[in-house]
Amino acid sequence: MSNTIIPEPVMILGVPVHPLTYDQFLDVAGDFVREAQPRQICTANPEFVMTARRTPQFLEVLQKADLVLPDGVGLLWAAERLGRPLPQRVTGSDGIYHLCERAAREGWRLFLLGAGPGIADATATILSGRYPRLQIAGTYAGSPAEDELDMITKLIHRARPDILLVAYGAPKQDLWINRHKVALGVPVSIGVGGAFDHVSGVRRRAPTWLIRLNLEWLWRLLTQPWRWRRQLDLPRFVWTVLREAEGSKSE
Repeated sequence: MSNTIIPEPVMILGVPVHPLTYDQFLDVAGDFVREAQPRQICTANPEFVMTARRTPQFLEVLQKADLVLPDGVGLLWAAERLGRPLPQRVTGSDGIYHLCERAAREGWRLFLLGAGPGIADATATILSGRYPRLQIAGTYAGSPAEDELDMITKLIHRARPDILLVAYGAPKQDLWINRHKVALGVPVSIGVGGAFDHVSGVRRRAPTWLIRLNLEWLWRLLTQPWRWRRQLDLPRFVWTVLREAEGSKSE
């Protein structure tokens, strides 16, 4: 059992989302590291929720995860509409810095897996420069392809990290972690999506003023126009939440 009490999740269209702040998330991660049992932490946003509704396997992974963090302002809005507000947005892009700061202080060892060639290495260099006491146990680009699993497993077993950050993108990273977390034996595995790209500068995050206006989705659409089909899930998400909220009121 964890020393930190994990609050009951808020159910958003069938996906459990835990109402935690960054500090609470790090406290729970610390408990998981000490317990040394393979745990999975997922991040979720409206796109992920809608993908999960269409993909039973992904929905099952999110429902079974040890922690699901609210990465996406749309989830805060939805939780408010459903009568169970979330205290804070906990993103992968910002969370990686919070995590590395705590890891440097606590002595947690990190392994960075995924992203394009050289990006995990560049991310490790930048994070080690920012947090001098941070221990990066290893990096590897790799892929979720099964023919790479033996190599990845050997690297991770040799490195003995406390925390594995996987940047394969959702839902691939989350499905991969769910399949292999026991064999990998890492206490904490987290899917971090494009966090390595942002840290390394390969992809720019939205300007701060857009983030404050909750318009980060617009920046992603402008800088990654190929995402337009995926972003159609945003109005679908809003409509579905409103319909569910009205249904719960009428019961």
